[in-house]
Parts: sequence; structure tokens; C-alpha cells
Amino acid sequence: MSESSKTTDLKVEIVERESCFRGFYALDRLHLRHELFGGGMGPVISRELFVRHDAVCVLPYDAQRDVVVLIEQFRVGALDKSAHPWLLELVAGLIDKDETPEEVARREALEEADLTLGELWPVTAYYPSPGGSDERVHLYVGRCDSAGAGGVHGLAEEGEDIRVLAMSLDEALAAVNAGRIDNAASIIALQWLALNRERVRQTWL
Repeated sequence: MSESSKTTDLKVEIVERESCFRGFYALDRLHLRHELFGGGMGPVISRELFVRHDAVCVLPYDAQRDVVVLIEQFRVGALDKSAHPWLLELVAGLIDKDETPEEVARREALEEADLTLGELWPVTAYYPSPGGSDERVHLYVGRCDSAGAGGVHGLAEEGEDIRVLAMSLDEALAAVNAGRIDNAASIIALQWLALNRERVRQTWL
């Protein structure tokens, strides 16, 4: 598909966009050029783009007990580079239906952790890997009651085998410091909560 005449307001010219793969995810190859910091347009470059649904990640937080709820599950992306490819993570899901990010956060909390979330506190939205993917992550802290949180959950038809763990915020931060928690969304959410703990607790208690 040629888009040689198309120039956006950001002064990026897409010369051609090829569809390399189409499945649940997609892979495109873009031939483009963009304006240079020094002025003028640069040469045509080629970049592969992993086209994904946007994602939602939520950190369930019990403000009364100062406890967070995390999940642990196998991640194929960590298989070759980690001795333990079962990662401690946030509740998360993709926006692959006609849902708002908040609706996805609540649905996934029920499916993955058997938790009903109260208020959702927006933390940020960010690109986890913009050098090669268009995915954008919507990040929240969700108010919850952690009493009884635990067990193994997830949808069997999706091959999910998810262990739920409740721990104090300080324990979770120690796990970040030790490298046990090593995925971006969890680190960002936990560090944000550490910085905003008193404000969140004062609002939710």
C-alpha cells in the first residue's frame, strides 16, 4: 500500500506500509522518512512495527492494611533470559473488545485474582517499547479488600494458571529492589504508590 503523498502534522512521510503478518497480533513494515532536528527531511528508512491492542494494568491496593495484591504466572518472553520465567506482575489485560480501560481493569481483576475493585486511581499511560511496538499501557491503582486474597485463578480456556499473592507494600518494594519484580508496569506502579502512599491512604480510608 503506497502512501507517498501522505504527510502528517508531525512531518513524517510514510512512503509505503507493508503487511507482513496478520493474526491476533500483526506485524507491519513501514518505509518512511521524517523531519530532522537540523531541518529538512531525512532519508527513507524501514522499520518493522509490532501492532498490538492497548493494554491495561492495575495494582490492587488495600489502603487499610497497606497491602498490595500481585499475580504470578509463566511468561514465554522471559524463558530464554530468566532462570525463573514465572513473573510477579500486576493484574492486566488487553483492550480487545468494545471496553474502556476501566472496564478492562475490573474484568481482569475478577478473572485473574477473584477481586472486586472499588475506585480506580489513574497513574499514567505510556508506551512500553515504542522503538518497535505501538502498544500503549493504561496504568491504575485499584482499591480493594485483600482479606482472603490468594489461590490460583485465571481462565482455563485461555491457558491461564495464575497464582495470587498478597503482601505488604514494603515487601513488594523490597522485591523490586532485589530484582524479583522485574517488569515495567509493576515497577512503575509500585514506585508510584510508594511516592503517593499517604495521599492514597488519606483519600481511601
